[in-house]
Amino acid sequence: MGGVTRIVIIGGGPGGYEAALVAAQLGAEVTVVDRDGLGGSAVLTDCVPSKTLIATAEVMTTFDSSYEELGIIVADDTPPLERQARVVGVDLGKVNRRVKRLAIAQSHDITQSVTRAGVTVLRGRGRLGAGGQAVDGSREVLVDAPDGSVQSLRADAVLIATGAHPRELPDAQPDGERILTWTQVYDLEELPRELIVVGSGVTGAEFAGAYQAIGSKVTLVSSRDRVLPGEDPDAAEVLEEVFRRRGMNVMSRSRAEGAKRVGDHVEVTLSDGTVIKGTHCLMAVGSIPNTAEMGLEEAGVKLNDWGQIQVDRVSRTTAPGVYAAGDCTGVFMLASVAAMQGRIAMYHALGDAVQPLNLKTVASNVFTDPEIATVGYTAADVKCGKMDAVEVKLPLRGNPRAKMQGIRDGFVKLFCRPGTGIVVGGVVVAPRASELIHPISLAVDANLTVEQVASAFTVYPSVSGSTAEAARQLHIRKRADGES
Repeated sequence: MGGVTRIVIIGGGPGGYEAALVAAQLGAEVTVVDRDGLGGSAVLTDCVPSKTLIATAEVMTTFDSSYEELGIIVADDTPPLERQARVVGVDLGKVNRRVKRLAIAQSHDITQSVTRAGVTVLRGRGRLGAGGQAVDGSREVLVDAPDGSVQSLRADAVLIATGAHPRELPDAQPDGERILTWTQVYDLEELPRELIVVGSGVTGAEFAGAYQAIGSKVTLVSSRDRVLPGEDPDAAEVLEEVFRRRGMNVMSRSRAEGAKRVGDHVEVTLSDGTVIKGTHCLMAVGSIPNTAEMGLEEAGVKLNDWGQIQVDRVSRTTAPGVYAAGDCTGVFMLASVAAMQGRIAMYHALGDAVQPLNLKTVASNVFTDPEIATVGYTAADVKCGKMDAVEVKLPLRGNPRAKMQGIRDGFVKLFCRPGTGIVVGGVVVAPRASELIHPISLAVDANLTVEQVASAFTVYPSVSGSTAEAARQLHIRKRADGES
């Protein structure tokens, strides 16, 4: 497709705006059709806002859990008998105003970068025109503008990057005040006194931990045996233990059937008939791709049973000249993956060198406290025989820097191939695990061996020293297995 010059991108989230920057750099004429503001849900209602809220929660958790051990004295008027009472609080209204301010600022920065690169940004809702490809191989994109007008664009290649929205249960309709989705929590002015979080996946766990840290009494309703069923079992066990120790009510194997507002509180009904009461309820029960009423199937774009767009490893859909990226594909619900899918789509469409998406090098993080960071093959992959690997897990309580910082929970886990010692995966459970996973990501991406990871210098004392130590132990075990 060397003659491609006109690119239309529907959706301005990470998949869309990163693709736009790449396409503009490669000399294409690029138009982004966006409905809510560049940055998409990642910037406006999801990643940036939630992690900003979590930043406040992180400070509170650190203060609550370690200030006495570290010898910090808080000077105040609390009577001696009430010294254990909390003396630091959170102004949620102020926190949420900061959240929104940062989200808007980030969206503005992205818009400036994109327009500076020569990209045209149109406000409206984009959809594929009827009739498939034109004689010249181009496609029609229709833009429904806010004023009701419809504009027609022609594109040599189209990228669908429309994201997803929170799933709602029929009997738990959000009202934005007491029953909330994760996009609505930033309108709260006062801290929920008793918050029920329905759903123990990544979103549910992150919000449950954050609100518990800033002062809410939290009940986490999990339909599965444990929190974070998709994560490393050892990591999930550590987090659930921490949640319970901090006073959270974690209800396992409890499926919510509905939620209703009763005056100034909420009642959540479970499948066994149990009714839980709280002041607020946060529904975190998954998401639905934004693919409806876009003319996709009529244009030959195949969707799966969940409405997600089927794509290959270079982001192509089943319709010629139509690509897709991000949450609307369901490949991996991460902003970093959406951005990579979008960039790959443009490299491919514009005839540049392209490396297909490799999900086994994707690093992901759960922003709880402690954080859980993962890359590469997992314990589940090893257990089911998908990857033959050996593992070492080192608890952080033996790490000197962790001791100094009062860190009691967490570990570093590495997986390597038994013969070659090549690192194929890893898990870090620790404060700032999102930063600590990077050397393991590099090892997985570059096929480094445990010997190479172990021989690289680490600072003493440092939490990352545990990564090198885990690699050393794997090297010793591999050598011992080879000798036996």
